Amino acid sequence: MTATADILIENARVLTMDEGAPRAEAIAVKGNRIVAVGTRAEVGATKGAGTRVIDAGRATVLPGFIEGHIHIFPGGTSLDGLSLESVSGLDALKSAVRAFAAKRPDHKIVFARQANYTILGVGVQVTRHHLDEVLPDRPFAMVAPDGHTVWANTRALELGGLLHGKETIPGSEIVMAADGKASGELREPGAYGVLNAFTPTGGREVLGLRTGDDPETPPTAAEREGDRQILRNALDYCASLGITSFQNMDGNRYQLALLEEIDEASGLKVRAQIPFHMMNHMALDRLEEAVAMRARWAGGRLKSGMVKVFMDGVIDSSTAFMLSDYADRPGVIGDPWFSAEHFAEIATRADRLGLQIAVHAIGDAAVRRTLDGYEAAQRANGRRDSRHRIEHIESIDPADIPRFAGLGVIASMQPTHAPGFVFPPEPTVSRLGARRLKTAYAWQTIRKTGAHMSFSSDWPVAPLDPILSLKAALVRRPLTEGAPDERQSLEDALAGYTRDGAHAEFAEGSKGRLKSGMLADIVVLSGDIEATPAEALTDLKAAITICDGRITHGG
Repeated sequence: MTATADILIENARVLTMDEGAPRAEAIAVKGNRIVAVGTRAEVGATKGAGTRVIDAGRATVLPGFIEGHIHIFPGGTSLDGLSLESVSGLDALKSAVRAFAAKRPDHKIVFARQANYTILGVGVQVTRHHLDEVLPDRPFAMVAPDGHTVWANTRALELGGLLHGKETIPGSEIVMAADGKASGELREPGAYGVLNAFTPTGGREVLGLRTGDDPETPPTAAEREGDRQILRNALDYCASLGITSFQNMDGNRYQLALLEEIDEASGLKVRAQIPFHMMNHMALDRLEEAVAMRARWAGGRLKSGMVKVFMDGVIDSSTAFMLSDYADRPGVIGDPWFSAEHFAEIATRADRLGLQIAVHAIGDAAVRRTLDGYEAAQRANGRRDSRHRIEHIESIDPADIPRFAGLGVIASMQPTHAPGFVFPPEPTVSRLGARRLKTAYAWQTIRKTGAHMSFSSDWPVAPLDPILSLKAALVRRPLTEGAPDERQSLEDALAGYTRDGAHAEFAEGSKGRLKSGMLADIVVLSGDIEATPAEALTDLKAAITICDGRITHGG
């Protein structure tokens, strides 16, 4: 007997992402599962008196987008912050910051985000003196889009006890000026993290990135509710963009507990995976915490089970770890956050514990060191279906490209990160130079080797909208003469945000495809994505989002 559907989507152009039956006209949902996919007539048999019928108007219907690399807590905080994304020049910077600061007289430090490295012009190094002009009478700091560099004025440096420098953890740096005082540029969280403590949240949203630990002082009930609201806002935003799952790339128990509380109260609108963040100063035995987190949070909407590691920084601040000098900075190769031996030890232990590992590695040397560590784990433990990942892979040596498929490592990449789309070409292009640009952001080159690849945004580093990322993947042009064409087909780009995203978290049996028996995670677009030119993809929106059988946006 055919089950009566709770929700019936019909008159649709369904792209199932299921190789066995790639297209359909209708989908039926009962509870939190898909119960029928097929023609309008076939699926119409599930319609009953109480069925909610959605006429898609011949628009595209897809599996819900799976965001493979996100920072949900900082992202939620950014929704109410000052973005400098479109600000350029000192006068415009003054205007934006002073207007924002005037509306927040109680803030101990005025913080802005999305400050491009060229915000004051190509080749201009931002200093505390520039920012003293911007806001002379209050502490002020602004963070680069990548989140790896902060520039602070003198008052902010004094507030954080950084003006005269201080020792930082490996990979971080307080850049010092010729006068013996901090220049204002703070590279990596180990240098600037102290400033987060003076924000309205006390920096709780970035602890998963900075330390991997919970707040030292337990938040008050009011603070905890404020943090839950930040996460609710972030989840609402995800749902509005058609996202039904995300894999977070920073983590601690506090984030998991907050999301669990939201889930128990009202049900999460988006499925979440939160990792354990293994820092370079942590004892190896702390990986047992990741095992405990995996056991404690293993539900259908909220889970752990992954270890996140940062191997290096980013190209624009020259903190990404390179095999040879930066093209525009002779003698500089960046600093790794882990020695080869230390990371191999971590990878081997985590792999032995059955944990998945995801490593931020942007420079070609960082990518190689991570691959070497995964190879060491395989030698020690034997090969298994580990699905270890490397995040970003913005620069790679040609010799390492086939190693992803050979080792079974997932390439987790972000289409919007290639310079010239969302972010300005400089200083990235000059830092890499023509030789490295030929294998930079090598999406299609890596894909051709047979490696698994998932796509994502790294929000709030880049805009969260998956459709913007799809456009970036389709319209990409070579970064230098002689570079290969790295553009993606629509099918591959969609797979990176659906089927392949599910594979990246061992969930291909339950989501990422529209098939009977799969979870009811679905997005109905506002139009036909196949009939929309690549340049016009962002004219499309998520009209309706369904997660776990519940309409979470639109409808």
